[in-house]
Amino acid sequence: MPVTENHVLDALRTIRDPERGRDIVGLGMVSGLAVKDGHVVFAIETTRERGPGLEPVRRAAEKAVENLPGVLSVSAVLTAERPAAKPGAAPGPGAGRALVPGVGHIIAVASGKGGVGKSTVAVNLALALHAEGHRVGILDADIYGPSQPRLLGIVGKPQGDGRKLQPMRGHGIVCMSMGFLVAEDTPMIWRGPMVISALNQMLRDVDWGELDVLVVDMPPGTGDAQLTMAQQVPLAGAVIVSTPQDIALIDARKGLAMFRKVDVPILGIVENMSYFLCPHCGGRSEVFSHGGARLEAERLGAEFLGEIPLHMAIRETSDGGRPIVMSQPESPQALAFRAMARRVWDKLAAGQRQAPRIVVG
Repeated sequence: MPVTENHVLDALRTIRDPERGRDIVGLGMVSGLAVKDGHVVFAIETTRERGPGLEPVRRAAEKAVENLPGVLSVSAVLTAERPAAKPGAAPGPGAGRALVPGVGHIIAVASGKGGVGKSTVAVNLALALHAEGHRVGILDADIYGPSQPRLLGIVGKPQGDGRKLQPMRGHGIVCMSMGFLVAEDTPMIWRGPMVISALNQMLRDVDWGELDVLVVDMPPGTGDAQLTMAQQVPLAGAVIVSTPQDIALIDARKGLAMFRKVDVPILGIVENMSYFLCPHCGGRSEVFSHGGARLEAERLGAEFLGEIPLHMAIRETSDGGRPIVMSQPESPQALAFRAMARRVWDKLAAGQRQAPRIVVG
């Protein structure tokens, strides 16, 4: 008989909050429960102060659900509402950022809006860095719409020893994604603090090993999850992805401003879907205009990392789980990603830091 939400809740009723003396279901601490084809995810809500002390409760809850017949995987996160910051206040550089052992540099690939091909750029940039000889991992931070399992063609579930999960591996790089823990068609109906807790655990509770670069495929937009990641993760820099048209550039500008506000260096801007190359005649059409990201980079004082065309081969290789950098390494598109990867690595190796900006007002 397949496991149901009621089965999971019954198992969680055996787990007690040691301080309050009642089970975590009765106390209303369980939220965000989703069950699909034997894969279970849920959150345990608490206060920020009690969070670290409830880690044994989280582990016990996971174990109780794991023991249910028909359960294939369990992911439980602790979540707590954070106190609101004072209006106008911004954290200092590195405030609240915890290091990820063994990882040399963490970079974000971000966009101000969805639909600009950010995840495709992220995975090809990661594979290009690997092709340049670096040890690379990718964290799929888009909890609501994880793409990396499909893009990398990885199936299966991560294994763990009760303390750390082992990341999945594909095409020479390691990867962790919520897409490995829940079925592809299962919606994640989680509030912001739950998402943030899940992301922190995917960083902290995964054995990333020794990496030169960890690429974070950020959620689209500039909301609480994105801002908190930028504040709490020790980012060495951010790559902003946009398409050329004005509406996308407006949102890309917001994403860039968010990273600058929390003192994360901007490694550069990529213009994705820069132009269309006809696979039949080789003709070029500027479907979404062209050159807008380059002009925006110049206007904002950021480096322009290059253009990626709207090309059938990129779509086909991405859908097939064999991104173009590894499946067609000599193609112009793959070589463009390799050039970007070399420039990004040069900046990381140089320990790029932005000069202070003087604002008169």
